[in-house]
Amino acid sequence: MSVDSLGSRCSRITGFYNIPLEERLKIVKEWAQLSDDEVATLLNFGNLGRKTAETMIENVIGAMSYPFAIAVNFRINSRDYLVPMVLEEPSVVAAASNAARMLRENGGIEAEAARQIMIGQVYMMKVPSPHYASMKILRHKYELLDIANSTNKTLVSMGGGAKDVEVRVIETRRGPALAINLMVDVVDAMGANTVNTMAEAIAPYLEKLVGGEARLRIVSNYAIYRVARAWVRISPESIGGRDVAEKIVDASAIAEADPFRAVTHNKGVLNGIIAIALATAQDHRAIEAGAHAYASRDGIYKPLSRWDLDSEGYLVGFLEIPLQVGVVGGSVKTHPVAQIALKIMGVKTARELAEIMAAVGLAQNFAALRALVTTGIQSGHMKLHARNLAILAGAKGELVDIITEQMIKNGKISFDYAVQLLKNYERTST
Repeated sequence: MSVDSLGSRCSRITGFYNIPLEERLKIVKEWAQLSDDEVATLLNFGNLGRKTAETMIENVIGAMSYPFAIAVNFRINSRDYLVPMVLEEPSVVAAASNAARMLRENGGIEAEAARQIMIGQVYMMKVPSPHYASMKILRHKYELLDIANSTNKTLVSMGGGAKDVEVRVIETRRGPALAINLMVDVVDAMGANTVNTMAEAIAPYLEKLVGGEARLRIVSNYAIYRVARAWVRISPESIGGRDVAEKIVDASAIAEADPFRAVTHNKGVLNGIIAIALATAQDHRAIEAGAHAYASRDGIYKPLSRWDLDSEGYLVGFLEIPLQVGVVGGSVKTHPVAQIALKIMGVKTARELAEIMAAVGLAQNFAALRALVTTGIQSGHMKLHARNLAILAGAKGELVDIITEQMIKNGKISFDYAVQLLKNYERTST
C-alpha cells in the first residue's frame, strides 16, 4: 500500500490496471484490512468466471452475485413466457408473478415495440450563420448517411444503418450550437458503440462542410424513436372487485397530478424492467436515464403508465417507455447467464425483448398499485424481511419458518427479536 508525503494512505496507484488481479486484490486487502474470508468471497466468480469478468471491465478484483429468479404466469401477445429477473429487492418477483396471473385473460398483456432507431449526435460550436448551416447540412444528408454506413457494412446488409439526419440550432450559455442527429436503425443491438462510431465518422465532414468545431460525437440515450408500449384490459372481478379497480385508477390519477408520487410510481415500473435488464446484461443505466427523461418530456415529471376504467367498467392500463435493448453484441454475448436468460424467454429479436420488458413493467406497476390500495406495500416486503432476519439471527431448517411466523404474528419484525425468539426455542428444546 502506498503512502503520501504526510504518511497517509494514497489512492494514487500508477498502472493499477496493468497489475495482475491477485496483486490488485492484495493492495485492496491491505488498504481495507480485509480478512482472508472476505478475500475468498470476492474471488468467488460463480457463473460469470474470472476470465469473462476481466474482459468485461477494468481493475477487476472479484465478483458480486445477485439472485437470478423466474417470474411465472406471463402471457404476452397471446404467448406464454417465463421471465428471468435479477435484483436484490424482496417481493418484486412474487408480485410480478401474481400480477401476471391476474392479467392473463383476453390474451394477457399486449405489447408492441417500434423500430430500433437510436440517435447519434454531433454538437458543433462556432459555426458561422448556424441556421443557414443547418440547411446546408440537410442538403448533404445522403453524403452523411453514406459516410456513416461505410463504418458498418454488416448492419446495412441486415437492413439497418443510418437512415436520416435531423438538425437543430440550440442556444447555450456559450453561444449557439448546432445539434446534428443521425438516426440509426441498430436492428437487434443496443447500438451505442455502432452509433458512436458513426457520429465520429461524420464529424470531420461536417466541420469541412459548414465550418465550426465538433465538440461532442456520441449516442443519445434519450431513445424517443425506440419506444415500447404495453396495454391490458381486465375485468374488476379478476383483481378483487370494482372497488379495488376504482382505487387503482385513483392511485394513477394521483401520480399524474404529483411528481413526488410519479417518481415512486415509475420506480415500480422499472422494478420489473431493470430486473430483466440485469438478467440479460443490458445497459440498465441508459434505460433508466431515458425513461426518466421521457417521463419529463412535457416539462413536468409524469408517470410512464396510466390506469382507467373503460365504458364497460373494465380496468385498462397503458405503458409507454423508451427501451434501448439488444440481443447481440456487448455484454449480452459476453455474459453466459445473459445468454441463458434469453434462451429461457425464447427471445430472438431486440423488439421482442423490449415488448416483454414493457409488459412486465406494466404488470409490476399494477402489482404495486394494487398492493398500495389494498393490503399496503409493506405486507409482502415485511414477510420476506422477517424471513431474512430469522436466517441472519442463525435460524436453520424449520426454525426459519417458525421464527418468521412468530415475528409476523406479534408484529415485531427486528433482528433483536429474531435473536430473542431463537434463544427461546433453543432453550426450550434442550
